[in-house]
Amino acid sequence: MRAGLIALIVIVVVIVGLVGWAVSVQNRLVTLEQDVNEKWAQVQNVYQRRADLIPNLVETVKGFAAQERTVLTEVTQARASATSIKLTPEALNDPQAMAKFQAAQNQLSGALSRLLVTVERYPELKSNQNFLTLQSQLEGTENRITVERQRYNTAVRDYNTRLRIFPGSLVAGMMGFKPKAFFEAAPGSETAPKVKF
Repeated sequence: MRAGLIALIVIVVVIVGLVGWAVSVQNRLVTLEQDVNEKWAQVQNVYQRRADLIPNLVETVKGFAAQERTVLTEVTQARASATSIKLTPEALNDPQAMAKFQAAQNQLSGALSRLLVTVERYPELKSNQNFLTLQSQLEGTENRITVERQRYNTAVRDYNTRLRIFPGSLVAGMMGFKPKAFFEAAPGSETAPKVKF
């Protein structure tokens, strides 16, 4: 009778230990997933800041470069496309949704680059204080986007690593945790642009 009681106590202790371990792994995964979601929210925040600056920039340029309607239209359309695609934290598990979001943002970046090249032809615009302020804010926002993407990718790396490391991978599989998609460079960005004067 006494040996049976000791065996029962050992089994209960082992079960409680395993449950405690599984709960701690699950809690860590939840914490890491929330970190990824928070970083993603910040990425969206800086993209929204850029989208908010663009109408002001376009209006400022419009006054000086009325004949550049094509470039202004491209920027406006790219902004509309980029802001129409929303990625929820749940959609971060879908690489195709992430690729679609990135493509829209890359299209907007390209349109903005073409707009800024167009501006080079208008010296009076380049000296306009409103334009200079908007251009500075846009450049700062682009830098913020880069920093926030990097922070997001770091959080995704930590989360995805935790999902794959044994024995945490067992709990992750049982609890339904899925890997998150990384931000990736735009196709062709590995080739440096050619500068000609």
